[in-house]
Amino acid sequence: MMQVYDLAAIGALAVDDLLYVDEFPKPDTKVRVLRRLRQAGGLAGNALIAAARLGASVAYAGRLGDDELSRLAAEELRREGVDLCFAERHAGAQPAHSTIIVERRHGTRTVLSSSNGLLGPGDETEWLRLLSNVRVLLIDHHNTAGTLRAVRAAKATGTLVAADVERRADGPFDELLDEIEHLVVSLRFARQLSGCRDPADACRSLFAAARRAVVVTCGAEGCWWWDGRTAAPTHQPAYSVPVVDTTGCGDVFHGAYCAGLARGWTIAQCVRLAAAAAALKATREGGGGSPTAAEVEAFWQSRGETGL
Repeated sequence: MMQVYDLAAIGALAVDDLLYVDEFPKPDTKVRVLRRLRQAGGLAGNALIAAARLGASVAYAGRLGDDELSRLAAEELRREGVDLCFAERHAGAQPAHSTIIVERRHGTRTVLSSSNGLLGPGDETEWLRLLSNVRVLLIDHHNTAGTLRAVRAAKATGTLVAADVERRADGPFDELLDEIEHLVVSLRFARQLSGCRDPADACRSLFAAARRAVVVTCGAEGCWWWDGRTAAPTHQPAYSVPVVDTTGCGDVFHGAYCAGLARGWTIAQCVRLAAAAAALKATREGGGGSPTAAEVEAFWQSRGETGL
């Protein structure tokens, strides 16, 4: 009998080269790099690692190439317990490659990203084989046509569909957006999609027929979410922590949210877990600094909150 996975992702992987500096450089200046760090990550990679560290069983069914970056990403994902047996090996595929400048003084980061290879879902026969044995499918905006086919196939089997969408993309983007059940987006993109400045208004505007929940993340201001069952969207405050590096916080939020969904939790519980996991990640370097379930429990206990 085939294993049942809590979470599968078919979106983009990345390899990040992080440069830590005291202060972001001004034009025509030189600054000293305090530390260099290379990690695998990306929307799908960081989310899968985050969910795995929280105890979820996870798989990746996107594309992997045969280049150095693909090998590095695959090795790191395997170490973290991500099943790669459904990933398609494709000579034209390559993870996105980012240089991320992290300003130590404020913990903020600037991302310079390039993508030269194929990203998104891989061989249809592989993800079709996987989808009937997955509780939650996480997608992004890459290869919208292939992703739309995967989403419809997933929903036909009863798999929940969550999305980490950063921008509009070519192809059937609007059709894809309409199919998403759990739409978790940044305030910046929520404003672009909805035309609403206020995050609560954006939640209402983006709550389409297929939706089970809309979550709008607002960084240090927390997030707003709505499942259509209450009169108004709910605010989840951000946890106050000493910020070291915000790289990957959004990805970790998505992974933790999906881990909660796979357990059958309420939206409020999923959002609370995601907020805690993202906060703990912000206290650590790199996109891969997501916490374990035990660390989240200890974090809550230190604040006098009940655990999972």
